[in-house]
Amino acid sequence: MQIDLSGRTALVTGSTQGIGHAIAVGLARAGARVAVNGRGAQRVTDAMDRVRADSGSDDVVAAVGDLATEEGAAAVREAVPAVDILVNNLGIFGSAAPLEIDDAEWRRYFEVNVLSAVRLIRAYLPGMTEQGWGRILNLASDSAVVIPAEMIHYGMTKTSLLAVSRGFAKEAAGTGVTVNSVIAGPTHTGGVEDFVRELVGDEPSWDEAQREFMIKHRPQSLIQRLIEPEEIAHMVVYLASPYASATTGGALRVDGGYVDSILP
Repeated sequence: MQIDLSGRTALVTGSTQGIGHAIAVGLARAGARVAVNGRGAQRVTDAMDRVRADSGSDDVVAAVGDLATEEGAAAVREAVPAVDILVNNLGIFGSAAPLEIDDAEWRRYFEVNVLSAVRLIRAYLPGMTEQGWGRILNLASDSAVVIPAEMIHYGMTKTSLLAVSRGFAKEAAGTGVTVNSVIAGPTHTGGVEDFVRELVGDEPSWDEAQREFMIKHRPQSLIQRLIEPEEIAHMVVYLASPYASATTGGALRVDGGYVDSILP
């Protein structure tokens, strides 16, 4: 399958590292003009250089702004007034004792993980529907449906994104715009390595730590390993392509094949 996104502009939020970076690279390789987003100008510039190097494409632009704020979202919209492909990847995560999560932390997770996506969908969906083509992809998580006890606040935001995706898919019905969510399982990024170490300690080797984490904390996984960011990116690039024109309102799984999942 040859995916050609030439002539399309894609904005990937939170794309200076991890899954977002892998998605930006994948879309650039497919020919899209890619806008890299992050809060700091230097970090975005460095990430753009990496995207160019990893993809072989020079059609990469900056979209600096903190999307957890209205001001940051406005700055991003000014830098990239119109997009054909919107990938809401931005998110924060961490472990916390459920009864110790205060109101401010609940709000912070909602602002960053959910409202940032809603802001951009409201901004860019009208232009997509006017032109009769567009792709909106929201990065959810297996934690949306198999809520970890140590990440209730995170799981809540990812469940919310499933609802956001389904609702806006209905709003875009019949327009040529598709809206989907991607349910990602535990993925091998720097942040997740730190998270795994928080739960299993620094003493085991990385291979042992990863294995212990999967057995103890994610035993439902059929692949019993962390997913690589590029594996998530492959699904996103497909869903962003013309080949996925009949897929909308869905929650597509790249979660390692959960045992006894309530997902389809």
